[in-house]
Parts: sequence; C-alpha cells; structure tokens
Amino acid sequence: MAITLDRTIEQKQHSWLAAILASQTFWVLIAVILACLFLSFATDSFATAKNLYNITRNVTFVAIIALGMTMVIITGGIDLSVGSVLCLCSMVLAVVMHAGYSIEVGIAASIGTALLIGVFNGLLIAYLGFPPFVVTLGMLSIARSIAMVASNNTVVFQFGPDHDKLLALGGGAWLLGIANPVIYMIVLALITGFLLRWTRFGRYIFAIGGNEHAATLTGVPVRKIKVAVYMISALSAGLAGIIQTGWLGAVTTNIGAGMELQVIAAAVIGGANLAGGVGTAFGALIGAALIEVIRNSLGLLGINAFWQGTFIGGAIVLAVLFDRIRNFRQSE
Repeated sequence: MAITLDRTIEQKQHSWLAAILASQTFWVLIAVILACLFLSFATDSFATAKNLYNITRNVTFVAIIALGMTMVIITGGIDLSVGSVLCLCSMVLAVVMHAGYSIEVGIAASIGTALLIGVFNGLLIAYLGFPPFVVTLGMLSIARSIAMVASNNTVVFQFGPDHDKLLALGGGAWLLGIANPVIYMIVLALITGFLLRWTRFGRYIFAIGGNEHAATLTGVPVRKIKVAVYMISALSAGLAGIIQTGWLGAVTTNIGAGMELQVIAAAVIGGANLAGGVGTAFGALIGAALIEVIRNSLGLLGINAFWQGTFIGGAIVLAVLFDRIRNFRQSE
C-alpha cells in the first residue's frame, strides 16, 4: 500500500514537472527573468527604481488589452480593432469631460462605447457568420475615423472640472508607491484568470476553441459566448484607454495606432494558440512583459529603436515554433 502511494505521488510530481517544462508561458517567463538579469549587469540604468517603475507602468496598457484578446484567441477568433477602440474610448472620455461633465459620466460614456463596439463585432461574427478578421479590420478603420470626427482631429488636453481626478486615476500611485495602472492590471488579470479557470463561462470559451461544432452539439451557447468575448475584448481596450488618458494627460487621434499588433503578439508569445483552445491570463501578462523589456532594452543598449519590430516578430515566430514542436511530440 505504501509503495503504491509513493508511486502515485511520484507520478503526480513527474506529470506536474513535465507540464511546467512543456508550458510555453514558463519558458517565456524564464526569458524575461534572464533578460532582466542580463540588462541589470550590462547597463547602469535598467535596475534603477525609476526605470523599473516605467517598465511596469508601460507594460500595463498592452497587458490589459491582451487579457481580453486572449479570450478571443482561445475561441479561435481575432480582434484587430483594439487599438482603434482604445483611441475612440479615450477620445469619448476626453470630449465628454472637456464639455464639463464629471469623470463618472465620462467613464460611463467611454465604457458604453466599448461595449457597443463589442456587441456590434460579436453579432456580425457570431450570428451572421462574418470572418472575425474582416469585421474587426473594418472596425479598426471605423473607430479611428469616428474618433477623428468627435475631436475634429485635434488634441484634447483639458478635461473639465474633474481634470485632476483623471490624471490621478491614471498617473497616480495610491498603494505602496506602485503605479495605479499596475494595480488595475493585476486586478483584471486575477478576474480573467478566475473566469477562465473556475467558471462555466471559461469552460465554454475553451470548448468553442477546441471544437466549435462539438461544443454546439453539447449545448454550449456558442453564439452568446462569442458575443460576450468580443464585448470583453472591446471593454479591455476601453479600460486601457481610460487609464492611458489619465497617464498621458492628453488624447490625440494617433493614440493606440498599431497597438493591436503588440497585443496579439503578447497573447501569442504568452502561449495563446491562434488556432484556438489554448491561452491563459498569466501568459498574456508575461508576453506583454517580454515585449516591454525588449523595447526598453534597445534604448539602454544603444540599439536603433527601429529593430524593435524585428525582435518582437522573432519572438512570435519562436513562440509558434515552440507550439508546433510541442504538438508534434504529443502526436508521436
């Protein structure tokens, strides 16, 4: 009996270790740690309190949107509109507050705009059968165009009577000197992780990504879940827009341009599979962290910033290669 128990424990420990070593997220985390250690010794400015504060704050905007994007990718979809949605939601917030309304009204208008966009994308994709790529690519153009119309393509930097409240919301550090955006990111990551790991909604998301037809046959409300997922993706972009507006203290129609590529990269590097069925909230954070460390390190090492796309693209290719090798081994 004791031998059997020992063998069972040993098998569980072995399977647990094997699962960690097979996890893409684990190896990306190791890469982030090694990169941080290298930069700490190679440069004098990386490990300073100011630089680490900037890194952790800067990573939050991509990471928050990547949480929503990860859900979309798990279902086998894609959302190319998040950068423009961030821009539109930021502009709605800025214009509403500039008109003299309170910060609560501005945030409500911004979040309402995000949810409306998410519903629009989700209905076209889930109920009318439009390809996610086409719908969200169209929304990428529509949302930024509406942002230009709403602001007359000007910079908004005066936010009415609650101007200081908005700046404190995005640029303050209310808890233990930690930047507010980092706190928001951690809270949202915990919520996302809980939804994916412990709720029926999360199981439905993975079921759709694993086999949508089988999920439909087993009674999963596929269409409703898809609409909800695209609403969450747009909402995450809207929240990031609100936070980033408070941090920057101004909104232009260029805000969020090209951000969708960084967000998708963060999700994929963190372990989300573009074919669907795989992804974690923690992976989204780690992927975003690697991208920010790469961006930050180029300047510190004196490397031309134009190489950033090459390094991030290479990381994506390596992530997909890792996934292919893992799938090949599992199929043997």
